[in-house]
Amino acid sequence: MLEKTPVTQAAARKLQDMIRDGELAPGNRIPSQRILSERLGVSRPSLREALLTLETLGLVRTLPARGTFVVDRTDAPAAGAWRFDAAYDLADVFAARLFLESELARRAAEVVDAATLARLDDALDRFERSWNDGDLVTHVEADLTFHRTIAEACPNPMIRGFYRSVEAILTESQRQPIPSTARDRMRRSIDEHREILAALRGGDGDAAAAAMRTHVRNTAASAGIDLE
Repeated sequence: MLEKTPVTQAAARKLQDMIRDGELAPGNRIPSQRILSERLGVSRPSLREALLTLETLGLVRTLPARGTFVVDRTDAPAAGAWRFDAAYDLADVFAARLFLESELARRAAEVVDAATLARLDDALDRFERSWNDGDLVTHVEADLTFHRTIAEACPNPMIRGFYRSVEAILTESQRQPIPSTARDRMRRSIDEHREILAALRGGDGDAAAAAMRTHVRNTAASAGIDLE
C-alpha cells in the first residue's frame, strides 16, 4: 500500500482550500469526480485518494448512492472513517505503533545527526503552525514527516524495512483521530512531539522511547482506544 503521492496531497490541499473559502459549502454535495478531476487537473484515482484523505480528516462524508458532501464543522465532531477496518482493527494498529515506533525512536537517538534534527525541527514547526491556521492537510503531512524521519533515522535496516512495509496503515492511524481531537489535546500533542525531539537531540534512547510511547498512547485515547 503506497503512501499519498505529491499529486494526491496537492489535490487534497486544493479541495480543503475550496471548503475553507466557502466555494464548497457545508452540507452541500461536491461536484462529480469527473468534473473535479478535470478542474483540478488530476486523475480520478488521485482525486479519489484525496477525497479519502479529507474523509478521514472529517472534512467530507460519502453517503452510499447519494454522493460526497462537505461536513458541517459546527456539528459535534466525530472520529474519521477508518479505511482499513476490513483488514485491521484500529486498536491493533495503535498497539503495533506503540511497539514499533518506540523502538525506532530508541535506536534513532543513538545515531541522529544535525541534518535529521533540522528536518524534525522544521516538521514540528509546520505541525504547530498549520494546526493554529486550521490547515489540517498540511498539519497531518507535517506529522507524518516527523514520524517518518525518525523511522528513517533508525540504523537497523530490518526495522526500517518493516516500518516501510506497513507505513500506509500506520500513518492512516495518525490522520484518523484528527476530527475528534480537542484543541487542548492537540496542544499536549505538540508538547509530546517536542519531548520526543528533545530526547533525540540529547541522544537519550530510553527517554525517546518513553516519550514516543506516551504520545502513541495519548493519540490512541483520542480515537477512543485505551492502550494501558
